[in-house]
Amino acid sequence: MGYFLNRTDGYHIHTLRSLGWELTVCNALYPENSPCRRALKSNTSFGEHLFNFIGRFIPLTDLKNILEVGGGLGYLMRDFLVLAPHLQATMLDISPFLLQKQKETLTGFPVHFREVDFLKMAMSELRSFDFAILNEILGDFPTLVFQQNIPEQNDPDTIRFLNRVADYEKEYSLKFTPDENINIGALEVVEKLCLAAVPYIYLSEHSCEASGNHPSIPHLHFTAPGTPERIVLQGHTEFTIKFSHLQTIARAFHYKVFRGQYIDILSIDFNDKAQAALRSSTPLSDKQEILQHFIYDLYRYEYMIMTHDIKKKG
Repeated sequence: MGYFLNRTDGYHIHTLRSLGWELTVCNALYPENSPCRRALKSNTSFGEHLFNFIGRFIPLTDLKNILEVGGGLGYLMRDFLVLAPHLQATMLDISPFLLQKQKETLTGFPVHFREVDFLKMAMSELRSFDFAILNEILGDFPTLVFQQNIPEQNDPDTIRFLNRVADYEKEYSLKFTPDENINIGALEVVEKLCLAAVPYIYLSEHSCEASGNHPSIPHLHFTAPGTPERIVLQGHTEFTIKFSHLQTIARAFHYKVFRGQYIDILSIDFNDKAQAALRSSTPLSDKQEILQHFIYDLYRYEYMIMTHDIKKKG
């Protein structure tokens, strides 16, 4: 028994040519005629919802340099720059395909584009940012996956990540069960952001610690598995995120942490169409199926906002 390293970088660099099959919450809300928008109290894009929500915790009007890692098609950043045109943005991605899409979406805005692996980004560069956004991408970073009856690994990256698990147990008192999949890449991401002293950070992803139970949604009753689970997608595999581990690291660096489910950001309007879709055990149309999936995701996805009263030098 042992671990192997699950990676998605090869897929994103060499294979990815479309996000059409991977319906993120951000992409689901971008079209103005999206059926998902009609299920919300405010008929706006995800970026606008998020901008207004984050403003409760982060002084967006006082910030200058903003970084988005893995920005998809660029929709979220476009909304932010429309709402706060003073921001200077950098989009960082390992996918040449997505970077090109971001350039098209963000034409005319003050944006720099970098084709770089975040985990290889120089710490000196990262320190220049006031605010970092990693929206729905933590599952794309390397995961140590437990599997019975596999030989001992001799891959250098796998060995390095396995050694880092012992470091995290010692440095942050993190606990792992003997057969738990470990979000080692996500742990390194948060630690790197904290070491760089980025004052404001927003993270989100499909969580293994979120649960759902709502009286208006009979079929939305699920409990949190508690440990990262596999999500099989086209051409690659991701894993859900254990946010409590990320929260522990952030607090070790004296960050304030605000954590919750997407339902905090996107309030549902339980109108007739939404209730009809949610009360149907089998969706009666494509729109109902999309709506069911979307609203379930509002409970399955978690966000984490990190703030630190760090005095920037210079």
